[in-house]
Amino acid sequence: MRTRKISVLTMTAVALGLALTACNSEGAGSASSSASGSSASAATSTPRSGTGEGKSSGTPAKSDTKCTDQLNYAGDPRSNAEINSIGEDTGTCPPVQKSPTDTKCTDQLNYTGDPRSNAEINSIGASTGTCPEPQKSDGASGTPKDPDTKCTDQVDYAGDPRSNAEINSIGEDTGTCPPVKQK
Repeated sequence: MRTRKISVLTMTAVALGLALTACNSEGAGSASSSASGSSASAATSTPRSGTGEGKSSGTPAKSDTKCTDQLNYAGDPRSNAEINSIGEDTGTCPPVQKSPTDTKCTDQLNYTGDPRSNAEINSIGASTGTCPEPQKSDGASGTPKDPDTKCTDQVDYAGDPRSNAEINSIGEDTGTCPPVKQK
């Protein structure tokens, strides 16, 4: 009986150490490496039951307590039912996930050269839940703007649905007269 208590305590300590190490992947210092080193040696000397493919690497679930009552899942995009179900199925509470809407798409992907504005890109990500693929402007990115001439006086925009003010504004902002858009 005493041996069983020690191995359960050891497994709990190892699991907790692994969970803390997994959660702190950004600045793992010497204290973390020494703790995980001792946890790893304890893990090799103690058989681990209930761990395998598809198992979660979070906090060990207490048998009578829901995962959502053990950890703060505020901001996690999953439902409480989904989180608690994972805990029941694996015996381990899943790590807290950051909501994808917390980070703007323009902070996640490189949109350099994308003809859309940052606001447009981020609103697509917010409304769909997925960041759009970066678009690259084609080779016809426009005509270099003459500093003393408006774009509408430099290029024939007949049939372009945009107003002259919008076209000239783009030229002033970018230094390039935009390509002609057809209806």
